[in-house]
Amino acid sequence: MRLGGAARYVIEVERPEEVPDAYGFATQYHLPTFVLGYGANTLGHDEGFEGVIIINRMRGITEINQSSTIKIMGGEYWDNVVAYACERGLTGIEALSKIPSLAGSAPVQNIGAYGQDISDTFVEAEAYDSATNTFVTLSKADLQFSYRRSILNTTAKNRYFIISITLELHPGSMSPPFYNSIEKFINDHDLTDFSPQGIRDIVSQLRADKLPDPLEKASAGSFFHNVYLTEEAAEIAADKGIPVRHGKDGYKVSSAWLIEQCGFKGKLLHGIRVSDKAPLVLINESATSYNDLAKARSEITGKVYDRFGYWLEQEPVEIQ
Repeated sequence: MRLGGAARYVIEVERPEEVPDAYGFATQYHLPTFVLGYGANTLGHDEGFEGVIIINRMRGITEINQSSTIKIMGGEYWDNVVAYACERGLTGIEALSKIPSLAGSAPVQNIGAYGQDISDTFVEAEAYDSATNTFVTLSKADLQFSYRRSILNTTAKNRYFIISITLELHPGSMSPPFYNSIEKFINDHDLTDFSPQGIRDIVSQLRADKLPDPLEKASAGSFFHNVYLTEEAAEIAADKGIPVRHGKDGYKVSSAWLIEQCGFKGKLLHGIRVSDKAPLVLINESATSYNDLAKARSEITGKVYDRFGYWLEQEPVEIQ
């Protein structure tokens, strides 16, 4: 979002053996640490960060035993991973194309889009445990994945530094029915290529039409989580005319729909523009401080709550 002050220290690590040294430096000077990935889903505060930001610069993708199981170093750009898989005809992550992330960040919030989540293919992660100063292996069960959550951003937040992740993919293609927006794009353009590369091309176009490139426009992508409801609450919402979708994660209401219904689509609030293409997206056009963003966020969440009774939850994490 191009907001926030400076960090006191930044350490980039290029090999696993450098990770303990980075944490050791922070411990020696009694400083807090924050692991930064690609940065597109991260907000900084105006006062900066009086600690050590650690950035993973370890790159590389390897096939395990000449199979469709791949090991990815945590500093690899996520979209390179998707491209690698699609070029080899491997399905499982093609709908996660163009998500601005590093591979090590992907399991933290269980990234997902268009019907796929990284938890669908995740096998394990190699990590450094800053609590015990040891290297460990974390299984899928260890991470306790749920919608945009894992232990890495909840109960064990800031504890682990992801060295690498392993994914189990498969030769083949996604099977219909597809996610609504993919299905519509296929029908509108009379497409028949559902290969991993075909779906990647569709998703890339969908994202380009709706989501600004964070390198070109100051944006954190989708700023709010969708609202998840119990079955009883979903029935009440439907009776009120609120569109409810039932998916693999349960009953949900589109936060974009709620924001649009409150009249925020395309509006400029304290220098923050609510996208006119995707109301979940906030773009910094002229805001100069985190406080400006906080005011815009407060206006949006307050009005949605007043009208619908739902509190919108922020998706980007904050350096603190």
